Amino acid sequence: MGFFSFMTQEIAIDLGTANTIIICDDKIVVDEPSIVALDRRTEKMVAIGEKARQMQGKTHDNLRTIRPLRDGVIADFNAAEQMIRGMIKMINKKPRLFPPSLRMVICIPSGSTEVEMRAVRDSSEHAGGRDVYMIYEPMAAAIGIGIDVEAPEGNMVVDIGGGTTEIAVISLGGIVTNKSIRIAGDDLTADIQEYMRHQHNIKIGERTAEDIKIHVGSALSELEEPPADFRVQGPNQMTALPIEIPVSYQEIAHCLEKSISKIEIAILSALEQTPPELYADIVNRGIYLAGGGALLRGLDKRLMNKLNIPFHIAEDPLRAVARGTGVALKNVKNFSFLMR
Repeated sequence: MGFFSFMTQEIAIDLGTANTIIICDDKIVVDEPSIVALDRRTEKMVAIGEKARQMQGKTHDNLRTIRPLRDGVIADFNAAEQMIRGMIKMINKKPRLFPPSLRMVICIPSGSTEVEMRAVRDSSEHAGGRDVYMIYEPMAAAIGIGIDVEAPEGNMVVDIGGGTTEIAVISLGGIVTNKSIRIAGDDLTADIQEYMRHQHNIKIGERTAEDIKIHVGSALSELEEPPADFRVQGPNQMTALPIEIPVSYQEIAHCLEKSISKIEIAILSALEQTPPELYADIVNRGIYLAGGGALLRGLDKRLMNKLNIPFHIAEDPLRAVARGTGVALKNVKNFSFLMR
């Protein structure tokens, strides 16, 4: 058995709509955008991760960039498989006689259907996974934040990712109530693109909208420490001449209003379904925010004012799910909530 354990490699994968993070030996070894560039003629992979992201929106006829995941689930099976395989190769840079057999723990949205779970499992097995375990994202986020998920007490986690917002109440190692909505980071980016088109008559790509969100994105129109305006360059839709427009955080707060309200309604709806004993625990402890969306300025304050419950942003929210998946990997035998 010693030889086989030497040949087995254990990895935890946070397969996100926007970013994929891989943990091996308790270290984050891959943290790349979930995007691949494929050659249209041969369907072979040309670039992956950050390199492919730099090509996004700038490709010619023979190249296409694909984000294999949409709304947290695999939308393009072939591209997803190539992406997982390519990212696993980033860990094993040294050439080996035999590729190691992989034991993986992968996180999936809590609202995944059987078909969607099957797609993740098949992609992982085709990419070399021998033992594939799955964990629900909010459960992984809770473990990553440092919550004792097996304790008899209620904890609520809101994980705002790229494709889905996962809201779950966790107690005794299980999810008591959960809500998974397909409104998250990508929708906020699309809102910004739409707003710039309507309001300023300027056409911008996904990458520029993402930059606006990072630099001046806000959930509140009044911030104590406002960021400086972000200057956007692009073609005027009427004349096709270049224009430059300063964008303020108040404008972005206004244009994200509708999507953030939907996230608020989903949190309220999950709280409504929560048993009263657990509800009391949540009010006392507060609600934890994880995922890239937790970094939106003023979001915790806005939710706190709306719900009268304290909100805590996880330490390093972008990697909370990945860290939790890494902990689950080490405790595969003890965690009953892992799915095979």
